[in-house]
Amino acid sequence: MTAVIVGTAETRLIVLRGNSASGKSSVASALRDRFGRGLALVGQDNLRRVVLSERDRPGAANIGLIDLTARYALDAGYHVMVEGILHAGHYGDMLVRLRAEHRGRTHGYYLDVPLAETLARHATKPIADDVDETRLREWYQPLDLLPDGIETVIGADSTLPETVDAIMLDTGLAHLPAWRRHG
Repeated sequence: MTAVIVGTAETRLIVLRGNSASGKSSVASALRDRFGRGLALVGQDNLRRVVLSERDRPGAANIGLIDLTARYALDAGYHVMVEGILHAGHYGDMLVRLRAEHRGRTHGYYLDVPLAETLARHATKPIADDVDETRLREWYQPLDLLPDGIETVIGADSTLPETVDAIMLDTGLAHLPAWRRHG
């Protein structure tokens, strides 16, 4: 497969992964609120469940759609945050390839929340009635990290503001000039 280089030296690609109820959506939303316009949010749940209405399985169409959407936004000059459970076994090859082919800086984060905390958080979510504890236990994969240590693990003890601050600083998004952040 031929590499297709995407984005610019200035674009940032952020991959935010973790188990269900680990806080990914909250972190993604807070990052976008903090940064403003110019940060595209490529959410696995939206593309898989809403756009395609498909199950999460190896080789599913949503994997290519996530890749294509992220690449399109990067080539259009947006910073991109890919967010979702994104199990390494299903999405790992695509994410590693996207990372390798991005011209700018790429950062990966894995939100590591223990199963007991995941179950407690899930009970407060709107989908709690649709997804029971048994199914959540089946989905849970502890430290489902991508190869080669390309992700920073953020533990359950990091608060939402602390996590957002750390990612903003680490990625350099906090230091971009205002015109780049709100253009």
